[in-house]
Amino acid sequence: MGSFFTKNKTPRSRVTEQDKAVLQLKHQRDLLKRYQKRIELSLENDRQLAKKCLASGRKERAKLLLRKKKFQETLLINTDKQLENLEKLATDIEYAQVEMNIVDALKDGNEALKKMHAMVDINEIERIMDETREGVEKQQEIDSLLSEALSEQDENDVLIELDALIAEEGVEKLKLPEVPQDELSLPSADETLKESKAAIIEKPKKILIET
Repeated sequence: MGSFFTKNKTPRSRVTEQDKAVLQLKHQRDLLKRYQKRIELSLENDRQLAKKCLASGRKERAKLLLRKKKFQETLLINTDKQLENLEKLATDIEYAQVEMNIVDALKDGNEALKKMHAMVDINEIERIMDETREGVEKQQEIDSLLSEALSEQDENDVLIELDALIAEEGVEKLKLPEVPQDELSLPSADETLKESKAAIIEKPKKILIET
């Protein structure tokens, strides 16, 4: 129930004082531009009225209108200068705000970097580097040993192992069946042909006897 009576907190505005100042300057700039347009219209109207006065013979009236026109032209020049100052000031404020944002970002970055450095132990890094260095040196030592020439004892061990392999190969050959050395006697082509003819002749005789 208490939640119904609590007031919602208004969100914090992100508009800074610099933003308000720039907005105010731009508002004044727009007012000056509208004022310039009114002066420009008045200048043209005064010029046309002065021409009409001269045409109707009212020279003094035309002269007065031209004086007014000249004064307004001076005001128009002044408004141009004021507009230029407003634009420059607004630009300077916006650029200063960008610089402040950059400085804030640098501060945040430095704080984050300090926290990361605080989490790193220098002694632990040195220990890891020492272990890595020892591992590299050990590997280099192994590579050096493997690349060196074999000693006389190593050569003798190699010969002994070679003789053992030869002996094993001889034992395996003894276990294999012997290949017959004598040539096999095969019947000649004439004998094979005679046997085939005899078989053909004998077969009808057997059929007649059975019938």
